[in-house]
Amino acid sequence: MATKIVVDAGHGGSNPGAVFEGRRESDDALRLAMAVGKILESNGYDVTYTRTSDVTQSVGQKAAIANEEGADLFVSIHRNAAEYPGQYSGIQTLIYNDSGIKKQMAENINSNLEALGFRNAGVSIRPNLVVLNSTQMPALLVEAGFIDSDTDNRLFDSRFQAMAQAIADGIMETLEGTRVTSSNVPEEEPQVEERHRPPHRPPMMRPPMPPMQPMPPEEPEELYRVQAGAFRERQNADNLLQLLENDGFPAFIVYQDGLYKVQVGAFSRLSNAIAMEREVREKGYNTYITT
Repeated sequence: MATKIVVDAGHGGSNPGAVFEGRRESDDALRLAMAVGKILESNGYDVTYTRTSDVTQSVGQKAAIANEEGADLFVSIHRNAAEYPGQYSGIQTLIYNDSGIKKQMAENINSNLEALGFRNAGVSIRPNLVVLNSTQMPALLVEAGFIDSDTDNRLFDSRFQAMAQAIADGIMETLEGTRVTSSNVPEEEPQVEERHRPPHRPPMMRPPMPPMQPMPPEEPEELYRVQAGAFRERQNADNLLQLLENDGFPAFIVYQDGLYKVQVGAFSRLSNAIAMEREVREKGYNTYITT
């Protein structure tokens, strides 16, 4: 039985993901996911796609497809975005934790993409992302360069097929370099533990919170807000706002200093802002507290 791999194109439909000068993350992700999947198929792997067209899917639906397929591996393709266009460049791969083959596969993918000219931003542990914590098999999320980086976009367009091959090779090199059981699932991966991991219950592994300044007693009217993102492109702010609202958070957009800032709540007590920041961060958002 061939190893079953679910390849996910991030976002889609009404949620285009990051947008920069008319370029949409959902389009780039779909094109690259399909190319990676075709290479894997041609090498004998059983590949299923979460989507093959521009349809709307929640992250929960994407994880459910992989679980229903009984996949051995889940790979999600995305593109990154910074607060300021051109602020960052490079590729990165996200994983739930560093057990089993996930970390080695992520490092192999990153190394292959680095060889094409991308900056290697490394492997990041992200236990709060739904597609990583609710999939019942090893899962990776590949950030295939920054969509608002001219350098990364040139590489993405000019070396597209080589990128797809680099990602597919990173997957295959890892799987084929590991001893395989009769079901073609690598033995080193704690597969039983992964498949029985309760969905939506990641371990309490939060990134360290930024230092907080106590509220000055002489300025009780000062409000503390949880900020989840700041963008020059309004569409990117709208996309994040929609995600936060779908998760039930009281989010809003403030235009300040030339940026569209996506914020959640406004609190006179710092302790309340900290509690909200923790709740938003546990849903997988990058956050900090601002005044």
